[in-house]
Parts: sequence; C-alpha cells; structure tokens
Amino acid sequence: MSSPRVSEPTREAQIVRAIVALTDTLVDDFDIIDSLTALTARCVELLDTAATGILLADADGHLRLIAASSEQARLLELFQLQYDEGPCLEAFATGHAVVETDLRSALERWPRFTPYAVGAGYDSVYAMPLRLRGNVIGALNLFRSDSGPLADGDIELVRALADLASITILQAAAATKAQLRDEQLQYALDSRIIIEQAKGMVAEHAHIDMATAFERIRTCARNTNTKLTDLAAHIVEGQLDLDTLTVAENRKH
Repeated sequence: MSSPRVSEPTREAQIVRAIVALTDTLVDDFDIIDSLTALTARCVELLDTAATGILLADADGHLRLIAASSEQARLLELFQLQYDEGPCLEAFATGHAVVETDLRSALERWPRFTPYAVGAGYDSVYAMPLRLRGNVIGALNLFRSDSGPLADGDIELVRALADLASITILQAAAATKAQLRDEQLQYALDSRIIIEQAKGMVAEHAHIDMATAFERIRTCARNTNTKLTDLAAHIVEGQLDLDTLTVAENRKH
C-alpha cells in the first residue's frame, strides 16, 4: 500500500511562511545584514525573479550595497554604483518604482548598465524605493531572466517585500533621534565591508568562490549563535582558524 502523498503548499501558504520567517528574525539584537540577505533570498523563492539586491543610503546620502541574493546580484548592484547608473539608483533618486520589462530596449536609458545586465542573462528588472519615516533611504532591485511584466499579484507582493525591508531597517534604527538612526545604519553599511573582506579571506583560504564562502560564514554564525558581523570581524582580525569553517562544512555532508 503506497503512502499518502503530501500535498504541495499553496502559494499563499508559502508567502505566509516566508513573511513569518522573516519577521521572526526581527528580535532584539538581530543582525540587519543577515535579515536583509534572507529577505533577498525569499524574493527569489516567491517571485519569478532570478536575482535580488538591496542598496541603502549612508549618512551622506550615497547608496551602498547592504544585501544580495547571490554573488551575481552583488556584482549587478556594484556595477550600478560604480557607473552611477541603473534602475536601483533611479528608484532611489525619483522615489518611484522603476520597471523595465524588456532590458534590451533600455540601452538609451542605461547605456552602460543595460549591456552588462543583458550579458549576465537578465531581460527585465523591477526596482522599488525603500522608505523610512517618509524619506527614501534605498531601493530593492529584482532582476528577471525573462522579459515581460510580473503578474499583478506579484507586483503587490514586491511592494509588500519592499515595505518589509524598510521595516527591517526601521527595527535596526529604532531610536527616535535621526542622528542615532544614521549612526546605526552607517554601522550596518560599514559592517558589510568587513563581511566582504571575510568572504575574500575564506574564499582564498579554501579555494572556493565568494558565494560559497559567504554561505559558510552565515552557516557558522548561525550554528555558533554568533552575529554575522561579529564572526566576520573575528575572521578579518585573525581570531578564527579558517580551517574550522571547512571542518564544519564537511561535517554537514
């Protein structure tokens, strides 16, 4: 007698579970970078999206990378910042959603970014501004491997996830004074630099790519109940034997 089939969760159930999982990360002393990275991964899981990134403005109003769903997404965002051009920057500057359902026709709009994105395998993009207390503080960028628009329901979900990203940032900057808020956000952005340094060290030590190195660091942080930024700092400062990350990874398999 065959065992009963386990029904696949409905899309609505998947969305609810994802949002619950994300909001569960918003506890005292949570790690903003880890939470936003998890949010970008959920965007890819729930939407017809291949890569997602989040840019956040620092205290001087300059956009910087805070989270990405993959190494490719990270490179796409960094390319926009390097050449000061692209949908995420436009959404931040205008405060409005930026939609390009056929990137191949956007060469005049973004003459440098468009060839790079299309060459990387992406044919459409959605960028949503992130708002905090009425101010635009960054943007959520979703890259799709197909041209054409998202379904209406998915567009609403994108807006909801953008709001959730803003809530995550608000939770990290819960103080009422703007100065303290800026200091907290600046700390998060500076922490991202340390994480990138740690990724590079782990990747070079273990002869692995940057994406795998990041996952090893995240896994180690969660397994040891250590904040991602603290663990990255330990790696950069030479306080952690990098071989322990490899040993921990091998024990999983």
